[in-house]
Formats: sequence, C-alpha cells, structure tokens
Amino acid sequence: MNDDESVSAFREFIDDVGYPCVGAKSAAARHQITYVLARDIRSAWNDVEIIQVLDQFARQYNESPKMFQSLVVIFQSDEILSEAEYEKCLWERLQSLHDKDEFKGCKYDESVAADPAHPEFSLSFGGQAFFAVGMHPGASRKARRFGRSAIVFNLHDQFVSLREAGKYQKMRAKILQRDKQWSGSINPMLAVHGSVSEARQYSGRLVEEGWQCPFTPHRIGNKPE
Repeated sequence: MNDDESVSAFREFIDDVGYPCVGAKSAAARHQITYVLARDIRSAWNDVEIIQVLDQFARQYNESPKMFQSLVVIFQSDEILSEAEYEKCLWERLQSLHDKDEFKGCKYDESVAADPAHPEFSLSFGGQAFFAVGMHPGASRKARRFGRSAIVFNLHDQFVSLREAGKYQKMRAKILQRDKQWSGSINPMLAVHGSVSEARQYSGRLVEEGWQCPFTPHRIGNKPE
C-alpha cells in the first residue's frame, strides 16, 4: 500500500456510514485532516518529522482556531501487533515526541495536567493539548480496527469549545449510541475528561485495574488549579 492508498483507506474507514465518531466525520467532510506517513510504529525513524508537523499544526490552530481538525499519523508497516504490543509502541512514540517537544523548548499547555495519573491529563505539543486515539489491525474495538497502525491527534481545545457551547454531551451521547449500533456494545474505556485520566483510553485496549501509564512527563508539577 503506497502513501496515497494509505490516506484513501483511512478516508474510506472514516466515511463508512456506520463509523461512530461524528467528530472525525466532520473533520473529513471539511477536509481538515492533516496526514503524516511514517515507516513503523515500532521505530523512531519519523519522530522528528512527526513532532515538526504537530508543532506546526498547533501553531496554525492557535492562530486560526477551527473546529473539527485532526492530525493522523499512518505507519506503513504491514506487521499486525497484538493490543499489548501496540500499546507499548504507542507510548514509546508518544514519549519520544514529548521528549523532542521539550527539547525544542515548547511549553506544556497549562490548561491540562502533565501527570498521566491526573484526571485532567492530556498530551501537549507546540503548546497545545492533544488527545491521542490509537488505531491498528489487531484492535478489539471495531472503531479502532484500521488496516495500518495509526495515531490520531485531536486538539483538546475543541472539546472545551464544545462544552462551552453546550454541545459536548449531546455529541458524546450520539457517538456512544452509534458505537453501540456499529460494534454491538459501548466502549467501556470511554470516560468524561476530568473524571479519570484519558491516558487509559489512548491505545484502545481494555486496560486492567491498577494499570499505570508508561509515560514520564518533564513537567510533573504542571496541574490546573
């Protein structure tokens, strides 16, 4: 599968009439998905390129905020990983990207917590908070079962804007209803931001009780008041 085919496959995946995430559908319909093609989620080969695009994506959003934007990294390797293997690789990539963001001198978004155990945790790149959605062929949840390993980065500020507009709960309820129709059940890992760390949701795996996030932030004390 070449670069164009990978992007087309992702678009087809999102465009499926039953796909539950209406936010992703809106981003796709508005042509507001940025794509990065990388080699292998098990390798740091493209991490510098990815963090550069993430930082640019964050700056552009800060200058001109638009709803329903996403950045999608698609890895070209054909290797099918187990959920545990994918989760390990996902956090290795996120840690590497965080380390590079720190090295570049980018500030951690002060509206969220850097500690992955904190209920208001989010990632931060280029000064903007992000929620990561892991996808791969071995995912147990249908909505995460894309034909390549991928990471979707969604801006946390967009969730805040939806809450402030009074639209978040309605949209969330619609996604849950569609997920149940498409997958046969509601994702048990989904939770409202601020009730439990969103880090538990990133990989898509049903994590066990007592799970600890394998992510070490550089600014553990950065927590919202």
